[in-house]
Amino acid sequence: MRIAETSDLWWKNAVVYCLDPETFFDDDGDGTGDFGGLIQRVDYLAALGVTCIWLMPFYPSPDRDDGYDITDMYGVDPRLGTLGDVVEFIRTAKDRGMRVIADFVINHTSDKHPWFKESRKSVDNPYRDYYVWRKDTPPDTSEQVVFPGEETSIWTQDKATGEWYLHMFAKHQPDLNVANPKVRDEIAKSMGFWLQMGLDGFRLDAVPFFLELQGVSKEDAAKIDPHDYLAALRSFLNRRNGSAVLLGEVNLPYKEQLKYFGGPDGNELNMQFDFLSMQNLYLSLAREDARPLAKTLAGRPAIHPDNQWAMFVRNHDELTLDKLSDEERAEVFAAFGPDPDMQMYGRGLRRRLPPMLDGDPARIRMVYSLMFSLPGTPVLFYGEELGMGEDLRAKGRSAVRSPMQWTDTANGGFSTAPADKLVAQVVDGYFGPKNINAAQAKRDPDSLWNFIAALIRSYRESPELAWGDFELIKQSNPGVLLHSCTRAGSTLVLAHNMAAQPASVSAKVSSPEDPEEAFGGAILRDLLDGDNVPLADDGGFELELERYGYRWFRIQHPADRRI
Repeated sequence: MRIAETSDLWWKNAVVYCLDPETFFDDDGDGTGDFGGLIQRVDYLAALGVTCIWLMPFYPSPDRDDGYDITDMYGVDPRLGTLGDVVEFIRTAKDRGMRVIADFVINHTSDKHPWFKESRKSVDNPYRDYYVWRKDTPPDTSEQVVFPGEETSIWTQDKATGEWYLHMFAKHQPDLNVANPKVRDEIAKSMGFWLQMGLDGFRLDAVPFFLELQGVSKEDAAKIDPHDYLAALRSFLNRRNGSAVLLGEVNLPYKEQLKYFGGPDGNELNMQFDFLSMQNLYLSLAREDARPLAKTLAGRPAIHPDNQWAMFVRNHDELTLDKLSDEERAEVFAAFGPDPDMQMYGRGLRRRLPPMLDGDPARIRMVYSLMFSLPGTPVLFYGEELGMGEDLRAKGRSAVRSPMQWTDTANGGFSTAPADKLVAQVVDGYFGPKNINAAQAKRDPDSLWNFIAALIRSYRESPELAWGDFELIKQSNPGVLLHSCTRAGSTLVLAHNMAAQPASVSAKVSSPEDPEEAFGGAILRDLLDGDNVPLADDGGFELELERYGYRWFRIQHPADRRI
């Protein structure tokens, strides 16, 4: 395919890197990461091959939910820097060829937000309808609570007026009323502000919750179609910045996710995380059987050409397994999180990948090779490129949000502050900075860092992965996932052995042309660091995979001019 085709819809083959400014690098030595430190580490991200940086919330906040409880949508938490620091960071990132997107929380604010402070004062306050209130006593809603064990209801009674306000998450995070046009205008205005500051889009948190219109009166709900609102946000975004992107967190079945893309028009979210593939990846890893993941990928629906799936191994939250059956989830728990302290809410894991796989280098690399080879846009969470582990001493999701490990010195080089002044503890033990750190990894040609940097180069040079048609290739070994991605006559063949035993693969690639002649003189050209594989005239080939082995190939015909 023509490489020029990939430049307009940049998000379709980007490499996204998610980080939290407060745990990435501390420049001023107060124990908290900041934008000054982030600027100092921009070149590190560029060297890795990142093309888009995703910032977790950096807005003013009481920080009771890692910044997702916001008090000012236009500001910067003073612990992290100033608005000027943010603009300098964005400018520096763009100078190195990277775009920047940021978390944007539409569903709720902090209860310390000026809007909510006004809203709770009286039933006739001008800001009352910025949030969702009810006069009558709500029914039992314990089954709707998102964080079991932390809340018992999605409604809390407020003393000032005696009425109840809605909070799908914690009670200190009251839900905004998006049925109110003033709220919608405020959201658009604040998004426009950050676009003007240089952002290239937003990752929208908890999208289904703010579109559900839970608790809104029937009269008000009838005035707005939630998906029309999402489409209007996308339209507004692209009027302000034609290449801006909306990446949505929508953990729903594929059929429901299609609606959030905008259906056949593709005019709502540009991208969505593929939670189903991620969850079935872990089921396949637990069983050492590729079939659960293969079945999921085969059932993934076609989407509009402008849309894309975001592929990930882990993110900043608990590793949710909520779409697996109880029995399947129990299998994954037994394999990767048998200790109840490793689990969260009965549905997820608060662990990073390397400790779950007992630090097995071959298996870890196979998983990341697989992630980059699946059709979609890969998303990395900070520290994954090093093989960082979790800190189970930390509470809840914070276990995977420990400070970035830069060196083997005090505090892992994250900060010069005393250890007891750090925003979070540094991981200890084998996965701590003595063994796992960026300075060492960058200089070791055999490190995971250099392996992932090589994967990124291969991914960026293989637009078929992001733009092509996905197809499972038939073969008999249940431990092997064998698939192809084809675009404009160019085909990649990708093989991953999810089992601890070596695997022999015998398979055939298909062609719309005469199968007896289509592959005459062609080979499977290796794209990583292995040997080429002969291809029979009818597309047949044989392949040996080591335990947790992986191979990337492109079908190369004699007349091909690719290098």
